[in-house]
Amino acid sequence: MPCSAVTLSLATITSIIAVALLAIAFATDNWLYIEVKRSNIQSLFNNQRDSALVDSLNSKYYYYTRTKGLFRICYPKERPPTVKTYLSPVETHCNNINYFIPDDNNETKDFSEDAWNKLHMARSVIALFILTFITIFATFCTGVTGCWRRSPCNITATAVLMLLACLLSAGAMGLWHGVEYYEKEKVVGEEFYQQWNNVLRENTRINYDWSYMLAWVGVIWSLVAAILFSGAAICLRGEREREEAINMQYLMPVYPQKQQYAYAGYAVPPPQSYAGPCPYYTAGSGYGSYNY
Repeated sequence: MPCSAVTLSLATITSIIAVALLAIAFATDNWLYIEVKRSNIQSLFNNQRDSALVDSLNSKYYYYTRTKGLFRICYPKERPPTVKTYLSPVETHCNNINYFIPDDNNETKDFSEDAWNKLHMARSVIALFILTFITIFATFCTGVTGCWRRSPCNITATAVLMLLACLLSAGAMGLWHGVEYYEKEKVVGEEFYQQWNNVLRENTRINYDWSYMLAWVGVIWSLVAAILFSGAAICLRGEREREEAINMQYLMPVYPQKQQYAYAGYAVPPPQSYAGPCPYYTAGSGYGSYNY
């Protein structure tokens, strides 16, 4: 089997896997799993006899166990009664993350510089993932054309576009980690780690969830697909050069035909000179030899 056929098949399979993983990660809500031990917090708050803390425990969403994605916060266990939720496609009660697009009520007027940086990075994560999927669609078009025409140029373009998609998705993941850093280390809102009370911090565990892991695996597979498409382009170029070299061996040289001479309206071959012991005939010798 030709090298290009094997490499193209592997590249196609890996690119499909990469797209599927990135799409699933983008659409699902399990990037972070935030487990809150409500029973421990409730007993501590009751011992402190602080009604404000007890009210926060029952009203603020960040006192509830939840999963967080790019678009939604979902509550797999209890859900806060003061937050309006809806059923997600996987039958989990969720509420949307607010990116303030548009900000009709001017809710961002009191944002700090860190809060604005966090918001811009969060918006950029979504934008980069959308650009990734647009690039992958262009990759699909060039890849189909390259496979149909067996064109090294098209396959090379496919490899470049797949590498660009890999870089865009990796950039989105990097910005997502920047958002996570700001939410944990900077003062960007009461619902984030820096403004939690000590009781909530001690009884909360934050872990990366399976959507996050799928996203990174998708980035890696897209890089593998780009490398395989590049290898397929090299194989196609080598096979084409070998085919051209073989075809050149079967090309017969073409020499110009000798011009025929016309005599009395008839085509006669041109006169030829003979070398060697052949007799020389004069104009009259065509009638034979007669002795008088």
